[in-house]
Amino acid sequence: MTPSPSDLLPWFEARTSQILDLLRQFVELESPSTDKAATDRLARLVAEVARESGARVEWAPQSQRGDHLLATWGEDGEGFLLLCHLDTVWPVGTLAERPWRVEGERAFGPGVYDDKASAAIILAALQGMRKLGLSPRYPVRALFNSDEELGSDTSRALIEREALRARVVLCLEPARPDGALKVWRKGTGRYVVTAYGRAAHAGADHERGINAIEELAHQVLRLQKMTDYLVGTTVNVGWIQGGTRTNIVPDRAQIRVDVRARTAAEMARIDAAIRGLRPVLPGARMEIEGGMSRPPMEESPVTLEPFRRAQEIGAMLGLTLTADGTGGASDANFTAALGVPTLDGLGAVGDNAHSPEEYVWIPSLPQRAALLAALLAWW
Repeated sequence: MTPSPSDLLPWFEARTSQILDLLRQFVELESPSTDKAATDRLARLVAEVARESGARVEWAPQSQRGDHLLATWGEDGEGFLLLCHLDTVWPVGTLAERPWRVEGERAFGPGVYDDKASAAIILAALQGMRKLGLSPRYPVRALFNSDEELGSDTSRALIEREALRARVVLCLEPARPDGALKVWRKGTGRYVVTAYGRAAHAGADHERGINAIEELAHQVLRLQKMTDYLVGTTVNVGWIQGGTRTNIVPDRAQIRVDVRARTAAEMARIDAAIRGLRPVLPGARMEIEGGMSRPPMEESPVTLEPFRRAQEIGAMLGLTLTADGTGGASDANFTAALGVPTLDGLGAVGDNAHSPEEYVWIPSLPQRAALLAALLAWW
């Protein structure tokens, strides 16, 4: 007998310990973005579990990054695309310092919230559907990439290709701490500004020098003043380097800049402002490199219509879903920018991503697995 939506949540809640154990296995395989061997080990385990749930597995091999994994349930065709990343910001060895632990209703460990809980949720949902005799309404493709924390440089083309053949993209990035899904995300930009001056002896020939650090000091103040909280734009100079010795007027200095904005128009305005920077010191020159790395995921019918549908299906399970957004970007930025219906934040509830106190709220694991299964069955 095919289960009804109201049956799903109790069924998955009764299997919380199995989902939690799967998450523990994923956390205990460390997978920093920059360690190909480590991320590949985790991807092989995910592939093994996916096959056990009836998936066909394909690989997109990479030379420097971890291999990307595509798992398919059902026939090929226009259907659901699930997005989840296997890489974390934590280097190998972090687990020895901060091992997996459970305290009350919270599970801790490197990458537990961002984004390993999502891999466990996806696989638990598809495993559960198979055991319940519940079929996805449309084919399901799950893309597990290995470089999201680095900007998805090697997986972006794959993400966009798969999105263009999908009916809807369900991105399993973590939920907001209050459980809200994400219907907007800021776009991100990364810039490198290099100033060139003229080296000179700091004592004997100081007046002949052109101090590249001084030039960048002017530019740092200009850049920081571009932040406008009222429209949601932030410009952050987060790294600076220059000079060699204190007795030499430095002839080169460099800064790296992070930009966030909510709309494509605002990103274009800030981009033009940054590229329009000019040297202040006579004789100094500058180079400006970089640009937008992820387009904004704007609040629009592309994100709001999938959210409303998810709200309806969530209500069938007894779940009340709310919507919000965030200044952080994800791979959903790419798919929404293509005009493909996209819903983000379907991962676990928790908090403190990229922090030593990162955690997942354990009751959210079966809730999100049940929600995902319901979305796939009754969309």
